[in-house]
Amino acid sequence: MFDSLSDRLSGVFDKLRGRGALNESDVRSAMREVRVALLEADVALPVARDFVDKVTERAVGQEVLRSVTPGQMVVKFVHDALVEMLGSEASELLIDVNPPAVIMMVGLQGSGKTTSTAKLAKRLTEKGRKRVLMASLDVARPAAQEQLAVLGRQAGVDTLPVVAGQQPVDIARRALQSAKLQAYDVLLLDTAGRLHVDDLLMAEMKAVAEASRPAETLLVVDSLTGQDAVNVANGFSADIDLTGVILTRLDGDARGGAALSMRAVTGKPIKFAGTGEGLDALEAFHPERIAGRILGMGDVVSLVERAAETIQVEDAEKLAAKMAKGKFDLDDLRMQIQQMQRMGGLGALASMLPGIKGVKGAMDKAQDGKALVHLEAMMSSMTAKERAKPDVINAKRKIRIAKGSGTTVQEVNKLLKMHQEMSTAMKRLRKMGGLGKLAAMFGGKGGIENALGGMAPGGMPGGGAALPGLGGAGGFNLPPGFDKFSKK
Repeated sequence: MFDSLSDRLSGVFDKLRGRGALNESDVRSAMREVRVALLEADVALPVARDFVDKVTERAVGQEVLRSVTPGQMVVKFVHDALVEMLGSEASELLIDVNPPAVIMMVGLQGSGKTTSTAKLAKRLTEKGRKRVLMASLDVARPAAQEQLAVLGRQAGVDTLPVVAGQQPVDIARRALQSAKLQAYDVLLLDTAGRLHVDDLLMAEMKAVAEASRPAETLLVVDSLTGQDAVNVANGFSADIDLTGVILTRLDGDARGGAALSMRAVTGKPIKFAGTGEGLDALEAFHPERIAGRILGMGDVVSLVERAAETIQVEDAEKLAAKMAKGKFDLDDLRMQIQQMQRMGGLGALASMLPGIKGVKGAMDKAQDGKALVHLEAMMSSMTAKERAKPDVINAKRKIRIAKGSGTTVQEVNKLLKMHQEMSTAMKRLRKMGGLGKLAAMFGGKGGIENALGGMAPGGMPGGGAALPGLGGAGGFNLPPGFDKFSKK
């Protein structure tokens, strides 16, 4: 997400950082380029103008021009202004009310409202430890109510049974009554959408709101529609008391104009962002973290959170025990690759790491998740004995593995070389005293182990995290030879 804007801003700031001193003309010239970058990212013109004026006013002050690192100071001001534009702080759901807390989901047809309802229900169930009931009020779209029921089964969340012929307001009342009687904590109402904002839709939304008295009314908009998403938000907020916004398909929005304009234009906080098709792909929207990603500063906090959610603790502990003895076979490498895939693949991880611009070339060569798929395919084509003792893999076995995985003997050789180098590094690490000693070098117990070991207990050979491809204190490092894996 925000790829094009991030690239443009990185180019502007690289020029500033390369200058030993800055004058007012340098700053204003850079800010003009920032303004063009924002407009190309589909940010609303008034928002882009206010943003640039605000940053310029701060940046041409004596504090910057006399600073030892004026380029870095300008970047800091841009970062602070981005955070402010995105909403300053993460906005939590206000559902600490007398249960059931009603959350009303509104939006146009095709914006991803039903899927977002199921994602939010799953999040509240698993992370919020809430008993959640979902109800579909969409009687206009064919099979809409059945769709929510299917998603409910996939997410492990209860849905209100469908009664044919009932109208939206009646369904809302029945859902509220059921939620009260069955002691649900949260009731999610998936309302009907239209192809555009009209009086009929607004009248229906108002009637449902009056019947259910929601604690939260969340507008679901597709970020890929750019400025149209902001217009839709304005249309809804004019008639309905919105409390927040969910932006869907933010992972596919390379420009990011909707996200950057939404808060400033509508005054409504972005509460969640859809980052994929899976029911787990809904993230809380943190302005500071998003600003960090846009400016290439990374988002290590989100990375650690995602790792904590996806890594299998039992497997990681077994791996840590083996690594402590200096052992690292192909089964261990395979386990780490599977962990990376559960975390969203190399592309998702790289976007959260500082210095994303520096690893972009390596990521392109590795072809993101395809490289991981190829590696796992090769290891799946090996026998248990071959994975445990790679030394037994001779030329004949390599040909069999390559044919079985749809790769080449050269790629099998690269995999074996990668494992050999990682295994050697693991043995060296043990001779140095293991991870405990290494941690002490980075500020004592709890330093690097908490920051990186927390992501995957055990640590990665060569000073990185346990996941291959995540660099240690030095940043992002692909394992030796990894960037050479690509689809033929």
